[in-house]
Amino acid sequence: MIAKILSIAALTLLVGAPARSQATSSSDINTALTQLDAYIRDSMQKTHVPGLAVAVVYQGHAVFLQGYGVRKQGAAAKVDPDTVFEIASVSKPIASTVVASLVGEGQVGWDDRIQTLDPHFALADRAVTAQLTIRDLFAHRSGLPTGAGDVLEDLGYSRPEILDRIRFVSLAGPFRQTYHYSNFGLTEAAIAATLKTGKTWEDLSEQQLYSKIGMRSTSSRYTDYDNNPNKAALHYLRDGVYKNWFVREADAEAPAGGVSTNVRDLAAFMELQLADGVFNGQRVVAKAALDETHQPQMCRDEVVPVPPAKCKQGYYGLGWNVGQTDEGELTLSHSGAFDLGAGTAIYLIPSRQVGIVVLTNGTPIGLPEAISLSFLDFFRYGQAKRDYLALLKPIFDDMLKETQDSSVDYSKLALPTNPAPARGLSAYAGTYVSAYYGPLRIEVEANRLILRLPPRDAYYELSHWDADTFTYYFASENTGVARRGVKFLGGGKQVLVENLAIANDGVFTRVD
Repeated sequence: MIAKILSIAALTLLVGAPARSQATSSSDINTALTQLDAYIRDSMQKTHVPGLAVAVVYQGHAVFLQGYGVRKQGAAAKVDPDTVFEIASVSKPIASTVVASLVGEGQVGWDDRIQTLDPHFALADRAVTAQLTIRDLFAHRSGLPTGAGDVLEDLGYSRPEILDRIRFVSLAGPFRQTYHYSNFGLTEAAIAATLKTGKTWEDLSEQQLYSKIGMRSTSSRYTDYDNNPNKAALHYLRDGVYKNWFVREADAEAPAGGVSTNVRDLAAFMELQLADGVFNGQRVVAKAALDETHQPQMCRDEVVPVPPAKCKQGYYGLGWNVGQTDEGELTLSHSGAFDLGAGTAIYLIPSRQVGIVVLTNGTPIGLPEAISLSFLDFFRYGQAKRDYLALLKPIFDDMLKETQDSSVDYSKLALPTNPAPARGLSAYAGTYVSAYYGPLRIEVEANRLILRLPPRDAYYELSHWDADTFTYYFASENTGVARRGVKFLGGGKQVLVENLAIANDGVFTRVD
């Protein structure tokens, strides 16, 4: 659920600020950096985000690399420019850059069809499957609904299993006419683009990008992040307090959200983008191929097809949000977020040769975006034209509420005064199957009802609520952290797992 809001949360808030025609200078950047440091310190006091790191690039060089706060709440280790964070969806412009390197070498084309590259992959619509291209999936215009596959990842399905099950998801809108942000759609595009090389996505990213521009601490494997002693832990925001409760292993969607890195490495990445694919005088990515990622590909207004001239939410390129300032300058941006404890953002204005990236180790509240947008105001106008943190807060509050309210949280309800009794527990026991989710099992152990969720046979004890309704505690990125309902239907012929209904109907049919 978080992906949907973040696809518009990179907000083209740069647009609408009063224009100033004069060119920026080195004195502007120095003044802006002084203001930036003060703004960050003040914002961290207001928000209590545990840790944060920032990089600013200007005219081909990193001019600001700074860490703030702690890597883990309650521990002494400080965040520094080399502290590695999970960057969530800021992985997407990195992925499109890797694919652009292949496009520039002639190994693949943006308009190559997925069915040719990866014949096994299919969407629910056969005609769309036949036409689908790398460009379509990177621009989120395939018709796949927002979040398709995400809950499968929460349950523990592997990347190949998730991409195979995408065919069971009904499309949410007309092909190439509506925008729906899809982590696993983009992941499939990246994987399909690499198949001819015979290399894994993880190895190819290292070969084509990370090693070439000195991103020594960057990886598309969770184990590399986990084994790094200088890493920022995730912190979940609950009742106004950040706590290190969860881990987030995003290998299944590595191209879309599984990169870990630090701001030192991301400064090199921004330098590459601002130099049209050149780094330290060497061509790394062909200019034409990289330029395609920076071009508007799809209006980000959802619901109905939108004429380009009437696009309200801005545009998506290939792995980038694409907008412009009031002066007509191109802006590139992307936000990233894990509800379980990470918020990130990157913003570039190529014509000004300036970029900023902000990484935090807490549930997203709009702080990386507010810092980035405030800095760009400092740089261009000498002062922040808006209170971006206040402006973004209700958007992110709604985003988190949407995730938490994805289904009923029974822990917030009063227990039934006179609950109807359950049937004999053995009446519920059996195997139930969903084409999308696979098989789940209901077992009886020591007079307790046990839910076993696919694919790992994960164990959850069910508590009786009322009649054929039970509850269980479930915590995940896309369905929230809450006590959710499990309802047996039709005299035990089916079972509805309420928190799984956000991505499918959540109904499993008994097969034994």
